[in-house]
Amino acid sequence: MLRQMHVRHALSLAAVLLLLAGAGCGDDESTAAAGGSELTISAAASLQQALTACAPDARLQFAGSDELAAQIRQGAPVDVLAAASTKIPEELAGEGKLGDPVEFTSNELVLAVPADSDLRSLDALEGDGVKLVIGAEGVPVGDYTRAVLGNLPPAQGEAILANVRSEEPDVKGVVGKLTQGAADAGFVYATDVKAAGDDLRAIELPAELDPVATYGAGVVSASEHRDDAQAFVDGLAGGACHDALLRAGFGEP
Repeated sequence: MLRQMHVRHALSLAAVLLLLAGAGCGDDESTAAAGGSELTISAAASLQQALTACAPDARLQFAGSDELAAQIRQGAPVDVLAAASTKIPEELAGEGKLGDPVEFTSNELVLAVPADSDLRSLDALEGDGVKLVIGAEGVPVGDYTRAVLGNLPPAQGEAILANVRSEEPDVKGVVGKLTQGAADAGFVYATDVKAAGDDLRAIELPAELDPVATYGAGVVSASEHRDDAQAFVDGLAGGACHDALLRAGFGEP
């Protein structure tokens, strides 16, 4: 009798182990069906809202595009770079660090001010005591800002730059200074103003100043998940994530 109980116990334990093993196999199959590997996506800070919405299963990290490029050059384990410029991906591709980049969306540079601000135009930035915040040199939003100001008459551009009180490492830093009341105005993307809700107001820049920013993305050459990474890039250019970008206020490339 005692021996029979031991046999039944052993059989029950074996059945449990088989069930657990089966459950484990099911999880593996579910993971594979969901797209296989978990991708690490390095993306420009301005893409945070849209990519968080469209890629919940990816490992997302956001920062200035120049900082993300530096991490890739140093061997960080990244699968995809989505930058707020085409220059940075093209440079990485030329160094063999990134596959052929594609243009996947665009954004508009605007002058952002607190919602209750009296500032109404670009000309107002020349005034005494105006506290302006911009992106640092080398950061896409900072480079776009300098390009736009460079299209102004030299005296006006210099007067505006003379009122710069802070240079931030990414566009989120500029937005933060504005929403915290530490600055009167800053150059950001139109999508950043939209994401800020009622806190900020956008002042559009004249079209002749060419305030349009084009974004580029590519698969990191050292990625161990090249096929999945390429599928993600394709989705940025014309899939679910592209649709999410358009809903967030981005434009076609």
